[in-house]
Amino acid sequence: MTKQPIFECRELKIEARPWDAPPIPIVKGVSFDVNPGEVVALIGESGSGKTTISLSSLGYTKPGLHFSGGEARLLGKDMISLDPDEKRLQRGEHVAYLAQSAAATFNPALKIGEQVTESAVLHGAMSQQDANARAEELYNALELPDPDRIGGRYPHQVSGGQLQRLMAAMALVEKPSLLVLDEPTTALDVTTQIEVLKAFKKVIEEEGSAAIYVTHDLAVVAQIADHIVVLYSGEVMEQGPVDTIINHPKHSYTKRLMAAVRPTPAAGQGDAATGEHAREMPALEVKGVTAGYGRGADGKPAVTVLRDINVSVERGHVVGVIGESGCGKSTLARVMAGLLPAADGQVMLDGKELKPALADRARDELQLVQFVFQMADTALNPRQTIGDIIGRPLTFYQGIKGRERREKVLQIMNMVELPPEFEGRFPAELSGGQKQRVNLARGLAAGPEVLLCDEVTSALDTIVGANVIKLLERLRAETGVSFVFISHDLSTVSSFADEIVVLYAGRVVEQGPVDQVLSPPFHPYTRLLITSVPEMRIGWLEDTMQTREAAAGIARGVEITDIGCPFFNRCPLAIDGVCDREAPPIREDTPGHQIACHQTLEEVEDSEAKPQKILHGYEKALVDEEQARAARH
Repeated sequence: MTKQPIFECRELKIEARPWDAPPIPIVKGVSFDVNPGEVVALIGESGSGKTTISLSSLGYTKPGLHFSGGEARLLGKDMISLDPDEKRLQRGEHVAYLAQSAAATFNPALKIGEQVTESAVLHGAMSQQDANARAEELYNALELPDPDRIGGRYPHQVSGGQLQRLMAAMALVEKPSLLVLDEPTTALDVTTQIEVLKAFKKVIEEEGSAAIYVTHDLAVVAQIADHIVVLYSGEVMEQGPVDTIINHPKHSYTKRLMAAVRPTPAAGQGDAATGEHAREMPALEVKGVTAGYGRGADGKPAVTVLRDINVSVERGHVVGVIGESGCGKSTLARVMAGLLPAADGQVMLDGKELKPALADRARDELQLVQFVFQMADTALNPRQTIGDIIGRPLTFYQGIKGRERREKVLQIMNMVELPPEFEGRFPAELSGGQKQRVNLARGLAAGPEVLLCDEVTSALDTIVGANVIKLLERLRAETGVSFVFISHDLSTVSSFADEIVVLYAGRVVEQGPVDQVLSPPFHPYTRLLITSVPEMRIGWLEDTMQTREAAAGIARGVEITDIGCPFFNRCPLAIDGVCDREAPPIREDTPGHQIACHQTLEEVEDSEAKPQKILHGYEKALVDEEQARAARH
């Protein structure tokens, strides 16, 4: 006897209804099923209708949209036609939605445990005591630290990856029949993403839930989905089992998505700097910088984030700064821009020392170093037109006004491939990729020598992100502007940068030309990052979790330490009594390629060839973790 699908989408149609124009079709007759225990992935570019379709399982549409046809049947009941009270009951008991941003989902003023159990208690599904017990059971299943105490913390007291898994616990408390996961790992760094994917996959299997997984990342889909629905402009281009779609795609659009999947980082991917814009002095240089937040009694930062950082950005070069969340990437950019004054060290622009604080720098110095923020949604003023946003730096820095300013705005818009008719539009009328282009255009309008790009592609889908990278490459060639490109995505950085700086816990653990950083010998942390980039291969996640790098490093967070090597507690090559007590020496493989490690470069390279070689520090860490886990149970 065939089991009834948990969710049935039948010829679903959704449209926008402007007051002064005919209806605009958004979703155009989409059909698919989600069976018990099955994960169905909805993939496609931004604007393809992924989230809009997934929300139909809750009988919900975004403001301005309306159901115009078809059915969205959850456990046999059409969510579209239910009355509000019945719909609310179905949502509470049978379907749970996990949004992309866990930070926006949690109330910062309430403890985690209260929020995780709130829905179950409010709907009368469980008593508070039973809900607390169920929550702790899920904390264990999701492999969260201190499962008996984490519920007593506030959201800001846990990492991004832990908060993402806590959001999953919130959704699973009532044992829903269907989970809707909307880009739950998009903004996470690679090691955290593996951890969260592994936890989601394990819990979905153990709980017997079905899931709709919304994403644009095919490499992630290959690890977690059973069935794939490929969407474009609100229509299904192709659908089928994950193996068929990944290995034997038939539709040209699916093949285009495959082509946009970022390759695993490897030597030979980086751009070759031409030297066309080279000067004697680096465009930007950071020397011996130490920085942090707050002020201690001794006048030094209360919390030191960066320690003795040395980075040089040549004119017309791209320097990629990579590392996990919390390693100090954005803090370094803030120091370069003057948004966070360094406690010690120098920031040099064209050989001239800049004042540490933004307020003390001259206007021409501000003009030459521009910051492009991660989230265009929050970086752009929603009340200003695109023309005003791009035109303001032209007036502020260069005194350009009137007709000349408008001509210059249109010229810059053309440079970032925005049509001239966008000049009078507001940010809300643009897509994510278009807003990011406006964000870049504003930085370019100042006429900078250095653009600090902080995670500018992390929230974009693969095709739009690839287009933004191509745009940056062209802008560099045309203008000679230098880029400091901050990202947790090693694939993107390795395809675009000339040099890579690997940051870990506020220290540079490796830096050098792309080819050399991505070729052994590399720092054990660099190797962890490389092996954590998802491959578009079914079974990759399980294979990766068996490696010693993953076992030693993925489950532990970044810890900023005063002594020893900060990577000690996660390193498969750690030496007890040395790595935990002494700062690692800087070893130079070739001129310009530096690795901070107690192991000699020969030993590091030898360990790459012998994966079975595991030193005492790693073994001890695993034993300690196993004993702690046993004690909790």
